[in-house]
Amino acid sequence: MKTLIPKDFFEKINIGKVLRYGLYLIVLLIVQNILFTQLRLFGVCPMVLPAAAVAMGMFEGATWGPLFSLLLGIFADMAFVENSVFFTLVFPAVSFVAAFISNFYINRRFFAYMGAALFGLLLTAAGQLLKTAASDTFSPVMVETALLQTLWSLPFAVAVYFPPARLSRLD
Repeated sequence: MKTLIPKDFFEKINIGKVLRYGLYLIVLLIVQNILFTQLRLFGVCPMVLPAAAVAMGMFEGATWGPLFSLLLGIFADMAFVENSVFFTLVFPAVSFVAAFISNFYINRRFFAYMGAALFGLLLTAAGQLLKTAASDTFSPVMVETALLQTLWSLPFAVAVYFPPARLSRLD
């Protein structure tokens, strides 16, 4: 009888790395939901989860990065008020794009990461804007809010770069 899972499948999984990333994602979600909800600038909270998805994609590649980002998106959707699958869809996509461009077009250094994180933050804010505009009436204030959220999140994206950069080197 032939099995669906190859014999060496579990040998390729680094359980220690998976557990370390799991702890990192839990801490990140706690910080996002408890600490960053209190840091308001003009009524906008910073959002670092898209930057974390970018970092995981850049350092873990096009398979593990989107997989970790999928878990991050699932738990982010459960943690936020609106019940949707928005983050579950966006975070793995952002992570995959970051993995792709870091494999072929940019390096994995800090400056390149900040550019990719800016793209990920803008893409997430634009998606949130379109999701809100589809259910409500569109207002130019929504664009200002999306841009302000992106700019307010960018300084915090600096701290999100270092844990995946370190975790990717551990075996």
